[in-house]
Amino acid sequence: MQVTTIGLDIAKNVFQIHGVDSDGRVVLRKKVRRDKLLTVFGTLPGCLVGMEACATSHHWARELERLGHQVKLMPPAYVKAYVKRNKNDAADAEAICEAVTRPNMRFVAIKSANAQSILMLHRARQLLVRQRTAQVSALRAHLAEYGIIAPKGRTHVRDLIKVLGQQDAPLPELARQTLLLIAEMIDGLSQQIRRIEMELLAWHRTHPVCQRLETIPGIGFITATALVATINDATVFRSGRQFAAWLGLVPKQNSSGGKERMGGISKMGDRYLRHLLVVGATAVVRYTRRKATTVSRWANQLLERKPARLVTVAVANKVARIVWAVMTRDETYRLEPVGA
Repeated sequence: MQVTTIGLDIAKNVFQIHGVDSDGRVVLRKKVRRDKLLTVFGTLPGCLVGMEACATSHHWARELERLGHQVKLMPPAYVKAYVKRNKNDAADAEAICEAVTRPNMRFVAIKSANAQSILMLHRARQLLVRQRTAQVSALRAHLAEYGIIAPKGRTHVRDLIKVLGQQDAPLPELARQTLLLIAEMIDGLSQQIRRIEMELLAWHRTHPVCQRLETIPGIGFITATALVATINDATVFRSGRQFAAWLGLVPKQNSSGGKERMGGISKMGDRYLRHLLVVGATAVVRYTRRKATTVSRWANQLLERKPARLVTVAVANKVARIVWAVMTRDETYRLEPVGA
């Protein structure tokens, strides 16, 4: 009996394989160690392989495709419904094998190694920004103990660092030397962040889709590169609304019996992309009165009756739909004035 569909439950060292034939009969159940996985799949004929989209899944998907298999990745939350009872590796592999054959299942596009490298730059930058924020907060808190404060914002931290460089600063020498170490850490983190941003900017300038996305209000090269590296093919989404729902920028529902109940945004999907879009929308709302466009007029009308944060998320939703249209139609965003 020939294996046609395989459910592969990946892990760090021990992988579980569950294979069925064309009639759905189980013909393969096996535990395989990491170093033997490609050898086992090399002996099998080309078949459909399902995996959960989790850590290292894109790497194994690329490796199995080189062996002639068709690989499909699925969100783990969608596979969970097919686990019959107790959770173990064998049950998970069987559930994956069942879920991958469902006609209404949604799949995750396999990322290339280059796209994962760009996303790695984004994750490294995000980590360094968090570390720099922690160091700045520590510097402010320690100086406040000696009555030295500065206005909010990272730009005003330079004034605090200048105080540390003064020999006549109202600080004990031991405290001043300690805070100088924190200041050096802040400067070093800023240089590393700048180096990563230069790499992202260089990749952005060579990618036409990124340059088209940059024409949308509230999107710069950081958001554009993150969108392009994360979304290989925007046509997998049927509409801009589905794309916004995937990002978690639409209301979550608790409807039953014909009664529609809408809550806050669902916050599903990629948290990092949603964060970037909301931050960009915040800038659009903040400076919306300086330039009269269709988006700014719509945002101003919302601000008259809705809170600013709600309007920010609404603008992020609109920007997400524009992103989908720009990526699927291969066009640039046409910024039209109100009277056009």
